[in-house]
Parts: sequence; C-alpha cells; structure tokens
Amino acid sequence: MRANSEENIYSGGWVSLNKPSGISSNNTLNIIKRTFNLKKVGFSGTLDPLASGVLPIAFGSATKTIPFLDSCKKEYKFIIKWGTLTETHDLEGKILDSSEIRPNVREINSIITKFIGEVKQRPPRFSAIKVSGRRAYTLARRNENFTLPKRLVTIYSLKLVRIIDNDYAEFKISCGKGFYVRSLARDISLELGTLGVLASLERLKVGPFTLKNAFPLESFTNLVHSAPAGKIEEKYLLPLSKVLDDIPALSLEEQEARIFKQGQIIKKKSLVDALPQGSDVLLFNSNRPIGLAVMVESTLKPKRVFSDEIF
Repeated sequence: MRANSEENIYSGGWVSLNKPSGISSNNTLNIIKRTFNLKKVGFSGTLDPLASGVLPIAFGSATKTIPFLDSCKKEYKFIIKWGTLTETHDLEGKILDSSEIRPNVREINSIITKFIGEVKQRPPRFSAIKVSGRRAYTLARRNENFTLPKRLVTIYSLKLVRIIDNDYAEFKISCGKGFYVRSLARDISLELGTLGVLASLERLKVGPFTLKNAFPLESFTNLVHSAPAGKIEEKYLLPLSKVLDDIPALSLEEQEARIFKQGQIIKKKSLVDALPQGSDVLLFNSNRPIGLAVMVESTLKPKRVFSDEIF
C-alpha cells in the first residue's frame, strides 16, 4: 500500500538514512519517491554504490537547505587494500598494476600528517564530475583521453584505526565537501611507495546526522505500512532548521516577515551591522524559521523563503 499524496504523509523535513552497499544514492532516492508517492525529495552527498552509511534525505521545502548540508563536515571509516591499482580506485575496476610492498604502522603514521589540512586532490576519472557537459565516468568508460584537474579539498582529521592484516588497513577521516576517499586511498598508497584501492567505505556522519539516528532503508520504507502520517512526522522527521544551526539567526516582526515572504529587501540596520557582509542569516518569526537572507549593504536580501508546512 502506497501513500496517497505528499500532504497526508510528509509535508517536509529531513530523514537520515543508512544506505546499504550495492545500491546507488539515486536508486535509493527513487525507492523513497515510489514508496511514498513523493516528487519533491533530494539527498545531500552522493555515496557510491559500494559505499554504505549516512545519506540525509530532504522532503518538501527542506530540499532548499541541501546546499547548506553539502558544506558540512563528513566523517568516514574506510579500508585500503594494498598492492593493487584499478582504473576506478576501488575493488570494482579493472586491475591496472600490482605491487608487493606492504606498509607497516610506523610508515603509515609517518605520512598521515601530509594529508591533513587544505590539500590538492585529483578526482577519480570514474566520477560524476562534468567535463565539457558530460560526466567523467561516461568518458572513462569510452576510454576517451582526458585529465581531471586537481581541486582544493579539506581534511580536518585522518588517523589509522588498525592494521587488519598484511593486505588491509582501516582508517577514519573527517573532511569537507567535494572530497573523494577513493582518491585518498590512491594517494596514501603512492606516498607509501606502493599501490592501493578503496576496499570499503562507510559514512559515519554528515553535519548533524549520524549513524546513531539513521534508519536502514528497509525499515524506513516499511513505515508507510505501519504508522499514520502524524506519528511518522513527529517521530522520524527532523525539522529543516536541523541543518541550519550554525547559521546566524535574526527574529523578524510580523510586518517584516510579510515583507520578506514577498521577496522584498528588509532594512534592519541595528542588527545587520553586527554581522559580516555577504553572510547567510536564518530568519525567524514567532519562533518559526521563515527563510534565509544574505547580508548586502546593511540590508537583508531574501535568498530562500520556506513554506509554512515544513515546520
């Protein structure tokens, strides 16, 4: 039995899913759309099919806040398999080369600090990055000649968790947006004078969403059969403001709120001067978030207006 409409199941908000390995993020999203008969749904932070872990799902007008979650820190646990180089930098790709060199704990710990901070990283050829309007993985599958430029990415922390055996080592990382753990597995291996690929990847955290509060996909889709809409929203949906906690907030009077919802600029000089120009501001009215504005020359310029039904 499917939900009849968006209104009688989910009017909006966030859900943290624990995506299983073996399914793409897009296919996961399509399952949710079909199960709940929804159209306005999106996710933050693509996970490769072989990866598992936290995949935040936005419903309704909460999709407007996806860019803010995309910029949040992410944490992963991953395993490198030493001695192999593949075209995809994971276990699925065609083997290109091999090495007999196996690094030890001392060697691994001696190079880890080189990867912490802002570093330049070359994304995998098999990735969703666009090259002249086409996805890189499409070009790679056709064996077309292209090189993806290095990009500046941020690693906040990186540590060796354990040596599993001679061929495998487990790591944990906290990083920023646009980061490819597959590329890191390649680069760590090369720095150690060997070859290596990503053997497994689990995302532990995306901003405020963690594995602890994440639903397995099957458990979440089963909710449509077992609970009325009101209870689902109350127990399982997280408010849109969950991803905006780190953004400066201002409270508006009723008249100011009406002006903002009409898309007009608000002058609030006494408060605006205390905030940096160009920064995002979360606006409230009667303790309810009503939208996002950007500071422009001592005014609040509307950036996103939220629908009332998502809170």
